[in-house]
Amino acid sequence: MTTNAEMIVKCCGALAATPGRLLRPRKPDRRFLESLDNAALPRARATVKLTSLVQSSKNNPAAFIAEGARKPRQVRSGMTTFLVEHPSARFVVDPAMCADVHHRVLPEISPLIRPIVSPAKPVIGLAEILSQHGIDVGGIDFALPTHLHWDHVSGLLDLPDRLPVRALATERSWAMDGSAAPSGIARGPLSTRTFEAYELDGPPVLTFERSHDVFGDGSVLLVDLAGHTPGSVGVLVALDDGRRVLLAGDAVWHGLQVQLLREKAPFPGQIVDADRLDAFRVVHRLHALPAEIEVVASHDYGAAAKFAPVMAR
Repeated sequence: MTTNAEMIVKCCGALAATPGRLLRPRKPDRRFLESLDNAALPRARATVKLTSLVQSSKNNPAAFIAEGARKPRQVRSGMTTFLVEHPSARFVVDPAMCADVHHRVLPEISPLIRPIVSPAKPVIGLAEILSQHGIDVGGIDFALPTHLHWDHVSGLLDLPDRLPVRALATERSWAMDGSAAPSGIARGPLSTRTFEAYELDGPPVLTFERSHDVFGDGSVLLVDLAGHTPGSVGVLVALDDGRRVLLAGDAVWHGLQVQLLREKAPFPGQIVDADRLDAFRVVHRLHALPAEIEVVASHDYGAAAKFAPVMAR
């Protein structure tokens, strides 16, 4: 993992930068915003069912989630796995939490930031919450994390060892190569996994420059959200009621960021974002989306809960 000395330097820098930025948030880049094109959205020839499985939740200060936000004072954050059911496959986006995650995964995270990122108890493990909704872990075909940070892959420990993980080669290399894991990476849930690489080999979609059509029918499109991590993607799904929903991972932590066009506060944003400039530009891309695209950040409890089964609300 990142050494304690490196993490201390990161934390000190982030803490020092935060008070001023809470008072005067980073201004949007109007020139970049105006330069964004809105490319055509391919017609979906199939649709999917989307279910959110909220495994833990807690309240966080809004000003740290969306830099300098005054209202509301707090927002509710969640640890959420998304289940997507396509006519030819059932898969999970961001398999978030395993059972006993505090002991099985969190020891890999630097103790300097562990108290900040630890999920509130109780945490429902992925196998348990799937079982609550009548789904056996053996019925999942693959996992598709938006990125490889620990809180988007820990649930893999509750899934069969044979289950493949789909990720950009860039993201896998960043997370798994080298002797030291980047900040936010826990290699335990990933070390025995078979990775299936894909490329963003498709045309621009909406405000995003690159895409990948998972099934070739427009129902599940992956779009480039690099910034939070080098290989972050969004998962744009077409639902049977006509809605288009973008699962945005940690490109933003809450819809408030998209609404206000704010980045994460330096603490903890500078610690967890791999490239702050690219990450902020992604927020611009999300802000510029057509109103009919529903953006769901992985940790936005309210946005995710709209797709939760009644018993999980």
